Amino acid sequence: MATAIEESHSEPMGYQAPDSFARFLADLKGVAREERQPLINPKLFASALSMDIQTLASHAHVHRTTISRAQGAEKLQRYLRDALRVLGAAADINGDFHDALFWFRNEPIGAFDYKTPEQLVSEGRADDLLRYVKALQAGVVG
Repeated sequence: MATAIEESHSEPMGYQAPDSFARFLADLKGVAREERQPLINPKLFASALSMDIQTLASHAHVHRTTISRAQGAEKLQRYLRDALRVLGAAADINGDFHDALFWFRNEPIGAFDYKTPEQLVSEGRADDLLRYVKALQAGVVG
């Protein structure tokens, strides 16, 4: 019997986000291993976040063809790594990966002029956002 990631590899846009961040990372690693490239698969990432390729390209500040033709582009991979760092921190605090995904894509943060975490990562502010999340975890903010 094929695993969910094996079934979704040929069509990553059909991939559904798993219940945990750890499982999501394992799925990303599985695809990287299968493709024999130490890269985050942008199509799998986009599918997990219910994000179309154009939106991902826009947030990563790359052309949409980069997603399929140059997956190893540093700008794209940097955006994906930063987004994973933020999602991991959010999932650690919240305990629910699906809530972390919703938060990342949709919830405006007052301390950042009501921008969403997704917008902040796109602006290159992942480190600022991680400091904010750590402060939330420590009970300093909010």
